[in-house]
Amino acid sequence: MANPTGKSYFGRFGVHIAVLFFVALWTLPTLGILVSSLRDKDQIIVSGWWTAMTSSTQTEAGRLPPPNTAVERDGKFVLEGNLFEEAGSREITNFGIRAQAPTEFEAGSTADLGDGETLQVNADGGFIMTMPAASDSTRGRRVYYAATVPPRFTTENYENVLFSEGIGRSFINSLTVTIPATVIPIMIAAFAAYALAWMRFPGRALLIATIIGLLVVPLQMTLIPLLEMYNNIGNLFGVSSKTYYGIWLAHTGFGLPFAIYLLRSYMAGLPRELMESARIDGASDFEIFVKIVLPLSFPVLASFAIFQFLWVWNDLLVAMVFLGSGSNQLVLTGKLNALLGSRGGDWEILTASAFVTIIVPLIVFFSLQRYFVRGLLAGSVKGG
Repeated sequence: MANPTGKSYFGRFGVHIAVLFFVALWTLPTLGILVSSLRDKDQIIVSGWWTAMTSSTQTEAGRLPPPNTAVERDGKFVLEGNLFEEAGSREITNFGIRAQAPTEFEAGSTADLGDGETLQVNADGGFIMTMPAASDSTRGRRVYYAATVPPRFTTENYENVLFSEGIGRSFINSLTVTIPATVIPIMIAAFAAYALAWMRFPGRALLIATIIGLLVVPLQMTLIPLLEMYNNIGNLFGVSSKTYYGIWLAHTGFGLPFAIYLLRSYMAGLPRELMESARIDGASDFEIFVKIVLPLSFPVLASFAIFQFLWVWNDLLVAMVFLGSGSNQLVLTGKLNALLGSRGGDWEILTASAFVTIIVPLIVFFSLQRYFVRGLLAGSVKGG
């Protein structure tokens, strides 16, 4: 069955289901990272992020006070206290005195420790240990217990990441690299795209073909020649190669072919009548470019800005080559890679670091996403 536009209702329904599936496929991992980054580190280890709103059971260990602090009561020596620093923060379901059997006894029951000693651990963490005689031992007995812990969310993970793990400095480094490396190619490519689309000069077709050919050149093939050339220029003028200027130029060079190709395809599709009318009114090419072409090209400029920003922000290879790996130079991707090697088991640190890494690209994408598809597709149909 079809609607007046000729599209099947079943086909439209299938498209909607497919879109929702891919949106969920993309959103769920991001949501998982966010939830995990806000959870208590002990809860991350024992349960997945989808259980964050429910209580979790953790097996922990504690140590009783030294036996020599026992108080005599009714002919026996008694140790009494609470295993928790904050009474009532958790609920014990089982306890044990051996690591091999940490849940051997139910909470509230009395365990026979041998030699006339007994131990009772209650659900609220309170314990009573009785001994038949005094002891001069200064080492308390270790107790194991399974406790039900309510959901706990905290911002401590982000505080540790931003102020203790050096992520804050790397975050600033990434912004310092990414913003100029996005703006500079757009500025250069916009002028070049207009010239290639609307200006006639010798060698224009060859230049367009060269730019298209550069799109297929692997980045890795150009790194060593480009770095060697840059180092030679730096040595000639006595400038260090590990600077922001070098990585800005590198990202500009790598991004220009695609930027010029994308912007030229769009600008070439703008109505010719607009350009001819402006020229009849006496406007120069620069005035046409600034007052007509640039405002009309905002969707494609935003599309390329998203591409370039995401690529530079997530880059590691170019940053390591042209900027270095020092603590004051390391970008976010490099710092996260270092944390994976040194803090691979600290999931609270890794998840918080990962979300700090992706939050800026998410903001950029959702801010400009309404121009994204329009900018990519607008150049596919030529104007009249």
